[in-house]
Amino acid sequence: MKLKQIVQATLAAASLLAIPLSGMAAEVEVLHYWTSGGEAKSAAELKKLMEAKGVSWKDFAVAGGGGENAMTALKARVIAGSAPTAAQIKGPSIQEWGKEGVLANIDVAANEGKWDASLPKVVSNVMKYQGHYVAVPVNVHRVNWLWVNPEVLKKAGATAPSNFEEFFVAADKIKKAGLIAVAHGGQPWQDATVFESVVLGVGGAAFYQKALVQLDPASLNSPTMIKAFDTLAKIKTYIDKDAAGRDWNLATAMVINGKAGMQFMGDWAKGEFSAAGKQPGKDYLCLPAPGTEKAFTFNIDSLAMFNVKGADQQKAQQTLANAVMSPEFQEVFNLNKGSIPARAGVSRAKFDSCALKSMDDMDATSKSGGLVPSFAHGMAIDSAKAGAIQDVVARFMNSTMTSQAAASALVKAAKAK
Repeated sequence: MKLKQIVQATLAAASLLAIPLSGMAAEVEVLHYWTSGGEAKSAAELKKLMEAKGVSWKDFAVAGGGGENAMTALKARVIAGSAPTAAQIKGPSIQEWGKEGVLANIDVAANEGKWDASLPKVVSNVMKYQGHYVAVPVNVHRVNWLWVNPEVLKKAGATAPSNFEEFFVAADKIKKAGLIAVAHGGQPWQDATVFESVVLGVGGAAFYQKALVQLDPASLNSPTMIKAFDTLAKIKTYIDKDAAGRDWNLATAMVINGKAGMQFMGDWAKGEFSAAGKQPGKDYLCLPAPGTEKAFTFNIDSLAMFNVKGADQQKAQQTLANAVMSPEFQEVFNLNKGSIPARAGVSRAKFDSCALKSMDDMDATSKSGGLVPSFAHGMAIDSAKAGAIQDVVARFMNSTMTSQAAASALVKAAKAK
């Protein structure tokens, strides 16, 4: 990651940042990028929870760039010796910050809250550095969803697909009915989102783990990976010509409005259906992406804790960690966000059928080995390698590159530093 080198370029910006001089006995400053409607509501709930516990909340919200702006601000603050109490970080980035020696050990909170018993091991492992908790999970997003408009299926005389053979039959019928079969936004991260679900559906969870998490060269350049690219090439033929640069939520709107039949996207898409007043099971279907019924690609939002000085500040930090893991907060945050609680023991009463399916599938896959980190959403590998693989996928989606050439290119991309 080479944080110190990266941050030299951003130090000039540090002087523009308001570096807090906390005069309060118990205060937490939280850097995050939960700035959209539902997310901001959730952050406000956490603030309320902390203030009820006698801890003052200092909000450090940084909008834009899918978190990139927030990371730039965080790097400047850490180098300036003024790290916030906690920051929204996820996946391998937690380990990268851990190596810098700037994260706080929050095992006291984890032991008090019995986190090991409340979290699937694959989730708790992401929250630890060298065996110690340094971060707390806020939620779990499922990425491998297929969103379907049942009215479009009905018009086309098609049925909801469970595998790729059925998917292409349905896509053909939707296309023949004069509608768009696959709603998509031609942006690299969206291409990568479809790609990882295809790899999972074609190869299964064990292959996905070897190829996109362990970056095994033989798996990356294998007949199974070539078949995955062949499948992706076929999906391309059902995407409309105006997809380039389209935002994901506009693609979701195409499904909502009946202009398109299906979309590969994570469960944040559900927020768009909900905002449009649509009901799951009636107005839209949430299905595991073709062939991925027994697997679950996860994307976890989490707060990493930074070293703070003074017993009062350290105690406030532990209070924050346990507040985030409380069933009360996990419920309200995830009802607003469209995701599901990271921990066990949260009431299911207010969650809809898509969320309940997600909860059941996460529980089942955490026991079966089908729970795997999302490559496309920064949970599986470091950012340099993920970016290089994403570039290969984007090239494949926007050119006549062959499946064999793409699979070979993945091996080289997996060595990126």
